[in-house]
Amino acid sequence: MEAALTILLDGLQFSSYLFIVSAGLTIIFGVMKILNVAHGSFYAWGAYTAAFFIGKFSDMGLPDALGFLIIVAAAIVVGVILGFIIEQGILKHMYERDEVLIVLATFGLFLVLEDIILIAFGTDPYFAYQPMALLDSVELGGITRDVYGMTLIGVAAVVAVGCWWLLNKTKWGTLLKAVIFDREMGISMGINVPLVYTLTFIGGAILGGLGGAYIAPTISVAPGLGTEVIVLSFAVVVVGGMGSIAGAAIGSLIIGILRAIAVHELPQVELFVVFAVMAIVLVFRPEGLFAPAKPRKI
Repeated sequence: MEAALTILLDGLQFSSYLFIVSAGLTIIFGVMKILNVAHGSFYAWGAYTAAFFIGKFSDMGLPDALGFLIIVAAAIVVGVILGFIIEQGILKHMYERDEVLIVLATFGLFLVLEDIILIAFGTDPYFAYQPMALLDSVELGGITRDVYGMTLIGVAAVVAVGCWWLLNKTKWGTLLKAVIFDREMGISMGINVPLVYTLTFIGGAILGGLGGAYIAPTISVAPGLGTEVIVLSFAVVVVGGMGSIAGAAIGSLIIGILRAIAVHELPQVELFVVFAVMAIVLVFRPEGLFAPAKPRKI
């Protein structure tokens, strides 16, 4: 029983941070039809920025509780600055280009941003454990879990509900759906599509940064951090369906739980399980399990 509970909680925590990052990736693709490889860099920059300032504030003797504000601030600052610069400086001029060229451009940006991280933060790992230590741990079903890791599940739930509310209950969500369904029709109706693109990209970047910033206190923040997460995020959106928030949530749960089972029972096949699931879904449902509806061509 304890082993099953451990696997379940590990799977939910892994799924939670994976969903936060994947939600940003799938929103960008759903609206802009861009497969953004540089999304992994938003995650890495969020983690590094949060870890750096949490450590600095702690060294200054400031309360560890400020670490939670730093996490949120790091996600917003990284998302707004990097998202705006990349979208306005590069992607804005490539929307009419071939999709393959855009993927190559974002891959190049990913490599550049990874190298800039080394210049800005160095090669030594960062340990921002203070927020996690502040919340201590709790016993659940005979096993001890850190409270901070459990709050990650709550954050993912808030992101999921927030995305659903934004898309289904607000005017902005209606505009997004119009642009997703038919960009040209949206333009003809007077929708400021370039502004929608910019804000969407920034919003997706903030979610990517939030995933990295919130996970930073639980890991060693070291070079190469963004590589694994972008690969796993692509697996999530492929399984769930590109452009679907519900798909990202279900895909994250499937991959997170199966990965947790593999880690505990057969660690040799940890990554194999992830890509095996993706391959099976692609064979039977090439669009993903919950791919959004596409306009019918007449």
